[in-house]
Amino acid sequence: LGLCLITQITTGLFLAMHYTADIASAFSSVAHICRDVQYGWLIRNLHANGASMFFICLYLHIGRGIYYGSYIYKETWNTGVILLLLTMATAFMGYVLPWGQMSFWG
Repeated sequence: LGLCLITQITTGLFLAMHYTADIASAFSSVAHICRDVQYGWLIRNLHANGASMFFICLYLHIGRGIYYGSYIYKETWNTGVILLLLTMATAFMGYVLPWGQMSFWG
């Protein structure tokens, strides 16, 4: 889980250096990253697939917690649920950030 998070932060920072947060040019900046930035396509794919791997590891972590009965510790479990919801909200924001067709139609 930690390795996935470090990968997401590292690739996200690199992508943020080349991303333009404007409605008119957001999609063009993503295309620029993939086409013109050296290994930009690789960094973007690592970031996209890393998000999926992060959630797989997160769900395995939750499953392990359920298996071992960690939900008995209410405060810890509630903190984990809040972190899960915040992570899902962050992933949703990253999903709509490129302003492509998938952002509009899901």
